[in-house]
Formats: sequence, C-alpha cells, structure tokens
Amino acid sequence: MSALPQHLDLHLIRILYLLLVEKNVSRVALKLNQPQPSISASLRKLRELTGDPLLVRGARGMVPTQHGESLLAPAKRILDETENLFLKKAPFVPQEEARTFHVAAPDYLDSQFLPNLVAALRRGSPNSRIRIHSLGPGVDYVRLLSDGDMDLVIANWDEPPEHLHMSKLFEDPIICMMRADCPYALRTASDKMTMDDYLTLPHVAPTQILPGYLGVIDDYLERQGLQRNVVVESAYFGLIPNMLAQTDLVLTTGSQFVRHYEKQMPLKTYTVPVKFPAMRFYQLWHERVHQAPEHKWLRDQVAAAAKSLAQK
Repeated sequence: MSALPQHLDLHLIRILYLLLVEKNVSRVALKLNQPQPSISASLRKLRELTGDPLLVRGARGMVPTQHGESLLAPAKRILDETENLFLKKAPFVPQEEARTFHVAAPDYLDSQFLPNLVAALRRGSPNSRIRIHSLGPGVDYVRLLSDGDMDLVIANWDEPPEHLHMSKLFEDPIICMMRADCPYALRTASDKMTMDDYLTLPHVAPTQILPGYLGVIDDYLERQGLQRNVVVESAYFGLIPNMLAQTDLVLTTGSQFVRHYEKQMPLKTYTVPVKFPAMRFYQLWHERVHQAPEHKWLRDQVAAAAKSLAQK
C-alpha cells in the first residue's frame, strides 16, 4: 500500500469536491469564505498530488477532466463518512427547535395534501421554516438531495434512482375529466369512454418533469403501442381544471386531484378505457439524512398527511 501524500487534509478534499461540482474557483471561494488566490493555490496543490489538471477550459467555462470526474464520488464519500464519524445524534424536540425543511413536490398532488402537511409541520415545530420547491425539467433533484440542498422529494415516477431511500405514500387510481356541457359530454350519456374516443379527443397534459420521460400516462400508452391526441401541454398543472371549464379538452390524472375541482366546477369524470396502473406516490431521500432525527420526524409528518388523505 503506497503512503498517503504529506499535507493531505480534509479541507483539501472538500476543496477538490467543490471545484469538481462548481467548476469555478470564484464560486468555491465564496462558498468557503476564502480568498480566491487561496483556492487557486489549493487547486495547484491538488494538481501536483494527482498528476492531473483536474479542471480544464471548455466551451462555457471550466470542465472536469476524465480523471477529475472519477474523483468526484470518492471525495463525496470521504466527506460524508467523516461527517457521520463525528455526528452527534441528539434527539430532535420539534416544539422547541428551529430547522429549515426543504421539500420538493409536483403540483398535481391532491390540493389538500401540501396544505395539510404544512399545517402539521407548523403545529409540530412552530419555530421551523418550510420551503416547498417545484419540480421541473431543469431541477436536478438527485444532486440537490445528495448535496443537502433538498431534504425530501415527493414524486410518482416509475423508476426512482435505486440509491435513494423511498417509502410509499398512497396510490391514486387514474380517471379522466372534461367540461360537463362540452359537445362530447352532451352526446354521451355513459360515464365510460370508448378507446376510440379516448385516443382521438383533444387532451391537455402536463409538461415533462423529467427530460426524456413522457410521464406515467403517455409512457404507459407508448408501451401498449397507443398514443393519445395531446394538443395542449401546460407547465401549470393547477390551472388545467380552469382550462377544461372553458374548452373541449380532456385531462387524465389521479382521482384525488380531480375530486376537489369536480365539486367546484362544471366538470364530468369518465372511466378511462385503458387499464392504467394506479399512480403511486412516494417520498425520496438521501442516505446522508437517513438517520437524522429531524428528518425522520419530517418523513413521519409526510406519511401521516398521506394516510389521512387516503382515508377520506
């Protein structure tokens, strides 16, 4: 076994990790509250120790070399394991302590789910802050979770990353909905749609959340060799019921999202002719917060909010 280089300390490994992530000396200096020349000197030392440039100029700034890229995961693992080594697991007393919880969720959840969760968090830990983040195509939630910038992601994608922890929240059967007095609804007495009608009627669908992933509805249809007629895509899922109320559009989604709007607006629901599996919602979190008492408490609150929703 070769001897470790002299003067190798944890702070240097932290600088290595941040340089590979940020790809910018100035940003790393700001993050660590250190002068830029000091970070540049550390980069020079790291280049000497590794025998590799680590960062080189690319078309849009600095990019890691192949060897630099290979050091990212080991550096992160060392930092995480060192943090766990000295972590004092004091009990979390929610009523007394102040934390900031970062939760990301799609906006097509039942309209009561997040309000109920926020109410539970406010009651349980009144000194804490809650930040609810959206999920969009530009959100790298895996990195946000692993870097600690996000605590929890609520999602319903078919294949979440295997290295993340997951617990099931609830399942939501899929139905479709349209304006109660649109031409199709007026000429169709049944609440069951034919396959032909379902595929040819004009649909509204949410904009892709994950790049390259069609979403649970269109992904399932594609696997069956089917394609619906999506004429409107909206990044604002919460506004779609208002679109339905003024058009001939059809929305396919979970019944829990639909039932709130069905009571308030002139909308009609239909049984979908496709045997979609129920939408399965779950919470995702990273190993780095798996044992932390405050995060266990947060996940318990999310699970309780989901359970009360499912019992309605």
